[in-house]
Amino acid sequence: MNLLDSLSGPAGPGPDEGAAVCSRRGCRADAAWRLLWNNPRIHTPERRKTWLACTDHCGWLEDYLRERSLWRETLPLGAGDGPVDAEGSR
Repeated sequence: MNLLDSLSGPAGPGPDEGAAVCSRRGCRADAAWRLLWNNPRIHTPERRKTWLACTDHCGWLEDYLRERSLWRETLPLGAGDGPVDAEGSR
């Protein structure tokens, strides 16, 4: 089991299949932020993975990624951001 996988909630869509929910384990709040990251050991420099975060967990998730040198950018979640999968990835 990958430590990064343990941060996301349960696999599969939430109660509202179209709703963007926070990636913090156990949190089902609506997401308000996109945290863009990549692992330079396995991803190309331009690749960006996405975690979604509610306002309460945005700082925690960003700190987690920064401590591991994975964080790249935090952006507000907008209506035109496109679909995301159950893990918050595009």
